[in-house]
Amino acid sequence: MLTNKGKYGLKAMAYLASLRPGYLALVGDIAAAETIPTGYLRLILTELKTAGLVHSRKGPGGGFVLAKPASDTKVGDIIRALGGPLTAIACASPIYSRCCPDCPSEKECRVRALMLEVREAVASVLDQQSLADIGPTGKKAA
Repeated sequence: MLTNKGKYGLKAMAYLASLRPGYLALVGDIAAAETIPTGYLRLILTELKTAGLVHSRKGPGGGFVLAKPASDTKVGDIIRALGGPLTAIACASPIYSRCCPDCPSEKECRVRALMLEVREAVASVLDQQSLADIGPTGKKAA
């Protein structure tokens, strides 16, 4: 399931993608346009910066900008950068996999096999979709 952090991150990245190339956006402007709590958005943008998905500049004329073109930024990378799982249950995650407390083992779990398929399908879609594919929201800055 997509977390609020993942959803807000996608919304912020889509907002940045809607701007003129090279235009930097202020946290407050993104937060207001996308209805995201400003403090939480700062944390999200810091994680996206650490992941190399955005760049920032401090001071007058500063703000945030995409690190690469929207067409080269995959939705799956954004969600993964924000720590969001692409699976509904922990044992189907290739990175954070752990056996569910009610299962004797992952190999014996009938649900896990199905959830692995679901996870692969979700990952396939998100890894094929770029920010450019999300489309504009009509909320563009100067």
